[in-house]
Amino acid sequence: MWETSARLLRLLSLLQGRRDWAGAALAERLQVSERTVRRDVDRLRDLGYPVHASRGTDGGYRLGAGAAMPPLLLDDEEAVAVAVGLGAAAGGSIAGIEESSVRALTKLELVLPARLRHRVNALQTYTEPVPADRPGPVVDPHVLTTLAGACRDSERLRFDYRAHDGSSAVRAVEPYRLVSWGRRWYLLAWDVDRQDWRRFRVDRIEPRTPSGPRFPPRDPPEGGAGAYVARGVSAAAWRYRSRVLVHAPAELVAERINPAVGVVEALDDRTCVLDTGADSVPTLAVYLSLLGVDFDVTEPPELVEHLRTLAERYARSVPPG
Repeated sequence: MWETSARLLRLLSLLQGRRDWAGAALAERLQVSERTVRRDVDRLRDLGYPVHASRGTDGGYRLGAGAAMPPLLLDDEEAVAVAVGLGAAAGGSIAGIEESSVRALTKLELVLPARLRHRVNALQTYTEPVPADRPGPVVDPHVLTTLAGACRDSERLRFDYRAHDGSSAVRAVEPYRLVSWGRRWYLLAWDVDRQDWRRFRVDRIEPRTPSGPRFPPRDPPEGGAGAYVARGVSAAAWRYRSRVLVHAPAELVAERINPAVGVVEALDDRTCVLDTGADSVPTLAVYLSLLGVDFDVTEPPELVEHLRTLAERYARSVPPG
């Protein structure tokens, strides 16, 4: 009886972790026969869990929505991650979930084993966040979950998108990933009409329902979703830009430059170009000083003049050699 009960819990955990499961895949994970899987699915149904089955070559099992939420089955690392995430969400940038995050965290801490409770409490006690220098836009949690579900299920989306100038247009996309950048959320998706990757601010998206048909997943853009969004967001926000010839291998420069600061392009084994920028010329100069290698700057003229001023200042700051 204990073996069967433990297997039912494992089966429920697997069904919660992925939308669709083939019977053979479940049988392999549980190390039982497909006949046993069918019997265990029937037991879950008897317990009130709506497990849907489909026939055919693409048939399988799916855990549907029920009248009550089934218990979540989390391993140690997942439980800690959820607790930490709820704590962060209590003061985050997602509208309307602060109070519910606190309630959920309280319930979770009540059932955490002592070994995990100590880990979570230590992290909460000895972590002190620094308030953001400027508030970020607040996003609707329903929009976030809708977008995340479309990414997970590879379902085409149509939504109204409000541009920076206030104009609105309907976009059709194949969603790939949600990216959290600072205090903003972005959707990386393949734009069906423009036939290219695009990023969209989530706080400007109003999804249209129902979602569209499924699509075969695409290979992500170079560097992955996070790097793609970081490059685009940073470049769009830069007031001053510069292409700098750096006398060092691209691999070395890439280790010292965050993707949010610039993009490194190799020229040969010993030189590369750094495409970088910042809101101010002094900040741009700081980025270059952190390289720790020789470089040549020809643009913008404000940066060239500022570097000359810094060179003279630094030369005056030390005794003659």
